[in-house]
Amino acid sequence: MGRPLKRILYVEDEPDIQAIAKLTLENIGQYDVKLCSSGNEALASIKGFEPDLVLLDVMMPEMDGPTTLKELRKLPEGKNLPIIFMTAKVQPSEVEHYKDLGAIGVIAKPFDPMTLSNTVNQLWQENQPA
Repeated sequence: MGRPLKRILYVEDEPDIQAIAKLTLENIGQYDVKLCSSGNEALASIKGFEPDLVLLDVMMPEMDGPTTLKELRKLPEGKNLPIIFMTAKVQPSEVEHYKDLGAIGVIAKPFDPMTLSNTVNQLWQENQPA
C-alpha cells in the first residue's frame, strides 16, 4: 500500500457543489481540503498547499479543467500530481480523453456524497506505485 492520501485541492466553480464535496471529504474521508473556484486560483494555490491529489471540474469559465491540468503540469509541484476529473460529461470517449490527458480517474457528477471519499481513496490507492 502506498502513502496515505491527506491533502486534496478541489477546483470547482459551483459554490453548492464545493460545499457538499468539502463537507463529505473532510467529515467522512478525514481529508484536509482546500477549495479553489477557478483554474487560475488552483495554479496560485498549489505551491503553498502542496496537495497529494487534485479533484478538478471539467467545465469552468475562463480556464476549463483540461487546460488547468496542462498548466499544472508545467509547474514543478504539479508535474506528477494525481488528478481526478469530476464532471457530468462521462461518455466513454470523454472519459478516455480525460485519462489520455493524464487523469487517474473520473468521478461522475452528480456524485453520491456518502461514497465520494471512498471513491477518491480507491482511485488514489489504485494509482500508487507498488
